[in-house]
Amino acid sequence: MAARFEGFRAEALDFLIALGLNNDRSWFQPRKRDYEALLKEPLEAFCVALGAELARRGIPMRADERSPFRIYRDVRFSRDKSPYKTNLGASFPWTGEGGGVGGYLHLAPGESFTGGGMYHPSPARLAAWRSAVVSDRDGVHAALADPVFSRTYGKVYAETALKRAPAGYDPADPDVELLKLKDVVFGHPLSDAEVMAPDLPERIATDLAASLPVMRYLAALPGLVDGPPAWLR
Repeated sequence: MAARFEGFRAEALDFLIALGLNNDRSWFQPRKRDYEALLKEPLEAFCVALGAELARRGIPMRADERSPFRIYRDVRFSRDKSPYKTNLGASFPWTGEGGGVGGYLHLAPGESFTGGGMYHPSPARLAAWRSAVVSDRDGVHAALADPVFSRTYGKVYAETALKRAPAGYDPADPDVELLKLKDVVFGHPLSDAEVMAPDLPERIATDLAASLPVMRYLAALPGLVDGPPAWLR
């Protein structure tokens, strides 16, 4: 059972900085217990605390000891053979109607953020989004313009986007920028001080609550395939 979350110690971010400068097994292995005490165990405790807060608020996402990503990189198909990630990450899959979406937390010195959405969707899900942009403009814009969502996240974006309208869509469509998206995600930065604070579970729960109008819309899109979205595996 995870310990009670009391915040990350300042040394946690220092460890990630040092790991970025010494990303090899010979440096990490003697310090593995430091990694566990400073980062792995507090992140697990955070996710358990977040899960309890999500349940208390009725937010349909899951957070528990399974939420954190491993520190080890998959280098099988990468030119970069650095064995370790230099950030922490955790995912919070959707548990409500539909699926294929979830929340995300990224912790890295000076580069932390929280967000979520539909990341690397299947072709069918992406096609459903583009169809909705054209056939249900009012519904799409109502979700995106929700005042709490827009105040918290601003707008949706994509890790990668098309340079022009997808085939079959009008390049002059008023929502062409939404049609170009290959992901439909959103996020906002967290300061190092916010990451270190013991109220981080409450803060992230509030952020995830703000995402619900868009999450619910995306989760209801047709074309869902079995299993979690790519970024939650």
